[in-house]
Amino acid sequence: MGWMLIRVWAILVYIFMFLPVAVVVLLSFNASQFGSFPMTGFSFRWFIELANNEAILRAFRTSIILGGLTALVSTTLGVLASLALIRYKVPGQNLISTVLIAPILVPEVVLAVALLLFLNFLSLNKSFALLLFGHVIFTLPFVILVVQARLVGIRRDIEEAALSLGANPVQTFFQITLPLLMPAVLAGGLFAFTISFDDITGTLFWKPGGVETVPTQIFAMLRNSISPEINALGTVMILLTVGLPVLGLAIARWASMKSGG
Repeated sequence: MGWMLIRVWAILVYIFMFLPVAVVVLLSFNASQFGSFPMTGFSFRWFIELANNEAILRAFRTSIILGGLTALVSTTLGVLASLALIRYKVPGQNLISTVLIAPILVPEVVLAVALLLFLNFLSLNKSFALLLFGHVIFTLPFVILVVQARLVGIRRDIEEAALSLGANPVQTFFQITLPLLMPAVLAGGLFAFTISFDDITGTLFWKPGGVETVPTQIFAMLRNSISPEINALGTVMILLTVGLPVLGLAIARWASMKSGG
């Protein structure tokens, strides 16, 4: 009886969490311009209008470029930091690890305000480069955690065997370590892209004037009125933020099975 109550409670919690998401997706196909039930018909009208909205398309381009650059920089730094902390003895290793992981432990709004105050102290104006810098700070810990978890499982003697057979450290990394590490690298990069693409709190503090990402564009649209285009945009966001991690997991499993075989 106790386990049955736990199962029922868990189901109710999931319904409470995901029912609003399902309503947003459902209303994005509503033919009426008023988001209400019952639906007047099934239509792709709002997705078509979404595709013709220049402000939203510009926000999409900005989010994709920002997310791609964030993933690239965070993954590169994350792999290098993980190698240094796992494979070598670095002075102050525990302190460095704590500092690198700290942004994930601090509330994002606190981190956003702190970085903004620091930039004001340095008399630096907001720019796309500083927005990218803020996203890298926030996503880097996720990449490090994923890559370190994979790197710990890679046997050191495999790399030592390559070194003993005449390969230099650079060749060993690109021909031995990196292929074995690739599932974690891909997963970490997709995590960084998804987090950056979906971020709104830090972006609101760091973005320069005239630059809008998809989440900030949705926020700006909500301040004026609740348009069915917002439901369509929310559906696209849901597909991206859910689909990319699932794709990353599939790629990581495939790469892991291939390297294991």
